[in-house]
Amino acid sequence: MANPAIKVEDVSIRFNLSKEKTDSLKEYVIKFLKREIKYDEFWALKNISFELQKGERLGILGLNGAGKSTLLKIIAGVYKPSVGTVERHGRIAPLLELGAGFDMQYTGKENVYLYGSVLGLNRDFLASKYDEIVEFSGLKKFMDVPMKNYSSGMRARLGFAIATVVNPDILILDEVLAVGDSKFRKKSENRVMEMFGKGVTVLFVSHSLEQVRSLCNKAMILENGQMIAYGDTEKVARVYKMKTE
Repeated sequence: MANPAIKVEDVSIRFNLSKEKTDSLKEYVIKFLKREIKYDEFWALKNISFELQKGERLGILGLNGAGKSTLLKIIAGVYKPSVGTVERHGRIAPLLELGAGFDMQYTGKENVYLYGSVLGLNRDFLASKYDEIVEFSGLKKFMDVPMKNYSSGMRARLGFAIATVVNPDILILDEVLAVGDSKFRKKSENRVMEMFGKGVTVLFVSHSLEQVRSLCNKAMILENGQMIAYGDTEKVARVYKMKTE
């Protein structure tokens, strides 16, 4: 069998939560240098392992704080796991915190190239796709306006248009389809469904069991950072319904 599109092996991630209250950066630095800063260890994910073959679609379910978004960020390469490894084969389109890489002082046009480079797209490719990005975002009148004057919805629309201009092998979705107005949401849903139809591998976080059942052939339940169910969507859906009813 060919290499899996994604292989996650024994992944855990630890965050250090500061217990100290400091009133200024200077006070924090002094306490840090004196080794007076104390931390609580928080394991956001513990011992996560799974594989996805090309074209499989995984829906990730769980309550807020279960570790769903953290897992997607590790797979996308935003976070490095404290323990374990992640293998990815193919171009990734991470639809996570759309526009998180924008510079508020730059114009919309300048941010197309900046954000595109963050996503690993070269300048020539972005130049060839610039008109398509602008048209899809519906922000033609605002491309020479500094990003600080954009609403959060406008930033998300431009981020979505840039992130989806590629033909990815792996699509990572963190409930980002609720961006913009109803017309733009429909456009974004249609674009994602087009990608689904091209056989991309998908990781998809949702609070909607029905959405996962209709879109995914595999499902996972995370609870307090641990994977408590994984496999066929219908099998996992039964577990999820028992836990939430």
